[in-house]
Amino acid sequence: MRYYVISDVHGYYTQMKSALEKAGFFSDATPHKLIMLGDLFDRGHEAKQLQQFILEQMEQDKIILIRGNHEDLFVELVTTDAGMPYSYHKSNGTYDTALQLTGFDPVMASIRHYDFADAAKDTPFYKEIIPAMLDYFETEHYVFTHGWIPSIPNRDKSYSYISSWREADREQWNRARWFNGMDAAQTADENKTIVCGHWHTSYGHSKYEHKGTEFGEDADFSPYYGPGIIAIDACTAFSGKVNCLVIED
Repeated sequence: MRYYVISDVHGYYTQMKSALEKAGFFSDATPHKLIMLGDLFDRGHEAKQLQQFILEQMEQDKIILIRGNHEDLFVELVTTDAGMPYSYHKSNGTYDTALQLTGFDPVMASIRHYDFADAAKDTPFYKEIIPAMLDYFETEHYVFTHGWIPSIPNRDKSYSYISSWREADREQWNRARWFNGMDAAQTADENKTIVCGHWHTSYGHSKYEHKGTEFGEDADFSPYYGPGIIAIDACTAFSGKVNCLVIED
């Protein structure tokens, strides 16, 4: 099977579509699927277009969805305290995504927050897309996940490998979605390559390859390849790009 893998689109539908077109996703006549490694929304302003695209791919059984930490934030926003908007939901873009998907006026959303939360829970994103998301997807040679597989973070910023990570509970997966895979990979002991997003790839290029800075003019947002890891988050809000990896497995 051929897989087209993207991550951390964050509501930038146009950039995502361009990356998929360039990679050949739409013109591919062979059996193939799209893998989205989470963080679908919360930055860009094309949430409705992206939501519709995902629903169409789901209907055709052409997509595998991995849950990211921003999906967790959306659930938290609309279920905790009846959707009261916390400051970090606004700074992370989650609140704006809910506004886009519901069509709520920002003033009315702050006044009628119970209705706003109910409307957000009635969106296809909440009702259909998030429930279809997996913690990870596995093929013969690869594991696809958002941040990293469940591990134990140590004080020295290394990570202790958990051989039974496939049996991890919900809390462990919720934490793992926030891990920096490029750091975690340095002490990993998994016999498959882990393909992940969440953390901008310029971090790995800068820290481990000594190529450029994280956010300067010389920052490299291309996929990061390291021992046991391929990281693909291009930090689209900053770089304007979406990485698309094509994998046969």
